[in-house]
Amino acid sequence: MLSQRQLFLSHLAQTSSSPLLLEIEKAEGIYLYSPEGKPYIDLISGIGVSNVGHRHPKVLEAIKAQLDKYLHLMVYGEYVQSPQNLLAQKLTENLPKKLDNVYFVNSGSEAVEGALKLAKRFTGRQEIISCYNAYHGSSHGSLSVGGSEKFKQAYRPLLPAIKHICYGEMAEIEKISEKTACVILETIQGEAGVRVANTEYFQALRKQCTQTGTLLILDEIQAGFGRTGKLWAFEHFGIEPDILVLAKGMGGGMPIGAFIAPKNIMHVLSENPILGHITTFGGHPVSSVASLATLEIILEEKLLDSVEKKANLFKKLLKHPRILNIRNKGLMMAAEFESFDILKPVIDRAIELGVITDWFLFCDNSMRIAPPLTITEAEIEKACALILEACEREI
Repeated sequence: MLSQRQLFLSHLAQTSSSPLLLEIEKAEGIYLYSPEGKPYIDLISGIGVSNVGHRHPKVLEAIKAQLDKYLHLMVYGEYVQSPQNLLAQKLTENLPKKLDNVYFVNSGSEAVEGALKLAKRFTGRQEIISCYNAYHGSSHGSLSVGGSEKFKQAYRPLLPAIKHICYGEMAEIEKISEKTACVILETIQGEAGVRVANTEYFQALRKQCTQTGTLLILDEIQAGFGRTGKLWAFEHFGIEPDILVLAKGMGGGMPIGAFIAPKNIMHVLSENPILGHITTFGGHPVSSVASLATLEIILEEKLLDSVEKKANLFKKLLKHPRILNIRNKGLMMAAEFESFDILKPVIDRAIELGVITDWFLFCDNSMRIAPPLTITEAEIEKACALILEACEREI
């Protein structure tokens, strides 16, 4: 009989020639467990997904209750379904007033696709501006606005009329013009290694978009749902987007995404032609109730209140000659090493010791740290001690 590892390698499409190959039997809170019961501290939350931890009891309760009612009923946008309605209501209650219309999809890439279509349809323009070193997903449209030629070159031709600017550089903002349908950028650049522009930049960007009639799309697929210490990362900078893109931490472990915009903008997808954007499983009822529970947990358990304190504890404890710098916005963190050749053995050894970290696609000399927001100070101390031990053993 083939082992689970053999089945994985034989029948599942591989994304690289060197997958982690960790076999996980169970997950709970901040821990993943092997079939033998070995615990691993999950310091990356499944790449920004498990913001409220794995299998939070309230998320499980919401899922189980929905299972007794119904699963998929009809393609998105036709039937009145309370899971979608209640989630949309809760989201818009916690967003700027103008962001009052939600389109539910299945993933971050799909949310980006919908946002790009919406911007082009509403403005009647074709030009799209995004940032170098940006990551917005792997589908053709989202890949087109990504900022790494290495990831795009094998799949060209992609979308036309895409221009790139340097994230955080004031002079680049002038490239936004009356020809630009939208500017799309990550509020906090994730795969670039947690890069954070300043408030002056964001406010100038918002002003230029407003003056030129350009829609500002903020991708908070990684930065949203409390990751930075505020519910939405744009709140740090005193601006509001025209379209907000969400996913990852949205579903408490279930697949769901959304793009959110004012109703007068979103309405253009429903006419000339009708069904201007369609998804079969978008806003799936089980994912929707899980997402509503996740949002309620973040708010009711006041998880935002402790994010900065926990981030500061990481920065205080992760002191080692090999760790050159730590960049962060809340619990979206990057610990910088001299090179990938130094970092990768540390990551591998840390996993052996029982703590899972990672590196970034466009910043492979930095360690990703993005634990569940529910992590305790004692758990942070334990995780940091293991990382430091991994650093020592690789000297």
